[in-house]
Amino acid sequence: MNFSFNPNRIANASAWRLLPNGWDFVAFPLIICLIAMAAIGFHQTMAPMATLKTHVISLDPANLPEYAMRTTLRMLAAMVASLVFTLVYGTLAAKSRRAEKVLVPILDILQSVPVLGYISFTVTFFLALFPGRVLGAELAAIFAIFTSQAWNMTFSIYQSLRTVPRDLDEVSRGFHLTPWQRFWKLDVPFSMPGLIWNMMMSMSGGWFFVVASEAITVGNNTITLPGIGAYLAQAIFDKNLHAVGWVILAMTVVIFAYDQLLFRPLVAWADKFRMETTSSGNAPESWLLDLIRRTRLIHRVLVPMGRIFANAARIPLRLPSFGGVRFSMPRRQKLSRIGDIVWSTLVILLTAYVIYRVVTYVRTGVTLDEVGHVFVRGLITLLRVALLILLSTLVWVPIGVLIGLRPALAEKIQPLAQFLAAFPANLLFPVFVIVIVRFHLNPDIWLSPLIVLGTQWYILFNVIAGASAYPNDYREVAANFRIHGWQWWRKVMLPGIFPYYVTGAITASGGAWNASIVAEFVQWGDTKVVAHGLGAYIAQTTAAGDFPKIILGIAVMSLLVTLFNRTLWRPLYAYAENKLRLD
Repeated sequence: MNFSFNPNRIANASAWRLLPNGWDFVAFPLIICLIAMAAIGFHQTMAPMATLKTHVISLDPANLPEYAMRTTLRMLAAMVASLVFTLVYGTLAAKSRRAEKVLVPILDILQSVPVLGYISFTVTFFLALFPGRVLGAELAAIFAIFTSQAWNMTFSIYQSLRTVPRDLDEVSRGFHLTPWQRFWKLDVPFSMPGLIWNMMMSMSGGWFFVVASEAITVGNNTITLPGIGAYLAQAIFDKNLHAVGWVILAMTVVIFAYDQLLFRPLVAWADKFRMETTSSGNAPESWLLDLIRRTRLIHRVLVPMGRIFANAARIPLRLPSFGGVRFSMPRRQKLSRIGDIVWSTLVILLTAYVIYRVVTYVRTGVTLDEVGHVFVRGLITLLRVALLILLSTLVWVPIGVLIGLRPALAEKIQPLAQFLAAFPANLLFPVFVIVIVRFHLNPDIWLSPLIVLGTQWYILFNVIAGASAYPNDYREVAANFRIHGWQWWRKVMLPGIFPYYVTGAITASGGAWNASIVAEFVQWGDTKVVAHGLGAYIAQTTAAGDFPKIILGIAVMSLLVTLFNRTLWRPLYAYAENKLRLD
């Protein structure tokens, strides 16, 4: 046999590996379309503000592809901002005991304060930041969508970082990983499955606020950004049912597109981060991920990029460690206690000052009887939210487990669940108004389902994430010991998904409080249907422009949400962290 060295053959083989194969020619159009979409969106964003006045929203369905592209770019930009915020804010809240005392209550308040109320305070800022440019209005719209996406993602990573298995924590300490290395090698991979499912929910939840974010009012001027939300607002204003039908079709196409091109590959990729010692029984699949892996030229470009990120994660950066360092010296322990006391004192003083300012302002237009009346209405909404979350739990926890344990079923249900979560609940308001008025129904009962119509999906998505991340070897052990029926739920599955459920329930309850503002006060034309509750109070005072009462309503809502979370959800978080960790 001839083993002579042939440099020409090696050179030809290297050149052959640099040539694209058939799969590259399939993937290139997708990449080019994404680049072109981003370039067109950037060009339109940098255009002068006057262009918005010349481009009136048209209900011609031929304009929907462009509107869908603009809306999708805004939602993706908000998703990137939410992801960065989540990694920073959620990690700091989970790792620092002192920061947690401030950041978690703030997060409770932020998710309960009406999202639409952010717009009036931020639009002016962004327009002044980029005067005469569409970019200012675009950033205001992106920020409004961001506020509907970031909170549940932050709660997700906070829950994941607080429940990292102790054996993995000991391994990271044994390898002397720096906080930077531990974050990228342990914390982020462990939280990835739950975070991706919450990203899906955030993307879907953002559709509810697209209408408000793309039709921005500043003083007497209304700035309308081209998009599906603006198209829907115009269709509702004109009572054009055909245009509403086209919107639903466009939403379906867009949701299916980003499910196939973004979330399905992410779910399949994140399967490798499952915490188990045996292989997954039915690993999720993605045709796009398989396509990228089969390409030759694109794959050779992506692999070096992956190595760059992997090497960056290995850099031994010595960042401040927030994770409860154990001091052995009594003097250091005493200094730590003194620091905690000083920090807690500063937080209490700042909180007292904020309360003082709120009370001083509210007293100018609110009596003490009004305060008591608002608290009673707040308790009514609290009871309504608690009952609805309980009913949603009984319905969606079993369904979520059923879907999460079957990746093949999850692939089929995933687009449908995203569409149902993204479906704007305000499109159903006219139906509820007509039915309630026609049959003389009680609004306190029949308007209640609107509160959880868009928020119940937080429970479903988080339970699916928990069931999907449940270790396969644990399931095999349960099967070997013949654990079935209620014992299987009580001893195996419910403890495994409980931390994920708490995250879903707390974000669902916060979203329900937010939704109560539009669900307890529903209007269609001149017909108004009002339920007793704090949400209706805020909606009515907002319509009347009574700012002291608006501030009072929001303050009472924030107080009740914070107390409710501290009384119920935080103890459940602690229970999940201490008793139900998959160690």
